Amino acid sequence: MEQLDLRLEAERPALSPVRLDLAASPAGITRISLRRGGSGTTPAREAGRISRLLDQARKELAEYLAGERTFFTVPVDLSRLPDFERTALEVAAQIPYGEVRSYKWIAERLGKPDAARAVGNAMAGNPVPLIVPCHRVVKTDGGLGGYSFGLARKESLLNLERSVTPYVGCASTRILCRRGCAHERRIHAEARIHFASSTDAQSSGYRPCSVCHPA
Repeated sequence: MEQLDLRLEAERPALSPVRLDLAASPAGITRISLRRGGSGTTPAREAGRISRLLDQARKELAEYLAGERTFFTVPVDLSRLPDFERTALEVAAQIPYGEVRSYKWIAERLGKPDAARAVGNAMAGNPVPLIVPCHRVVKTDGGLGGYSFGLARKESLLNLERSVTPYVGCASTRILCRRGCAHERRIHAEARIHFASSTDAQSSGYRPCSVCHPA
């Protein structure tokens, strides 16, 4: 595995710059950790698939933190996690951009409604935060709960997502994309129609993009 020192300069003032270490296997990103203190040393870059995955992750993370992307396409590799933790994170990965769900909600989806605390532990141990959006998982009473990158960043991430419309439609083609899709980037400013949900867009006659598959 290769580590990559990544400095993301978020354009939005609520998100302070962060330094991240990334690691990957041939199957996907295996770790995203917050670097604290000095810059440390960066191993020599590895050629091949791992290097491509890390480059893709770096690009998509930077776009996400700038409010230019609402979904990730880079794969993650959770194969080393125990079954419960892995499946809990797979459920968390399905939470839509800009929305939140509770620890109890995930426990219920796993068929273990009394396992909210265990779900919280799984979120706390998430090896790939941001890409698997455990920041969208909160307490049943609306409290933030915990977050490995700190509660201030969790709140900032949620505020970022509330400020960005996740879907963009093209008025001329009537096609709906998720923000960050390659097709969405090509929509001219005068043809861009912003939607808070795919349901609103489809009720207005827009059809989903065949590349990014807005749900």
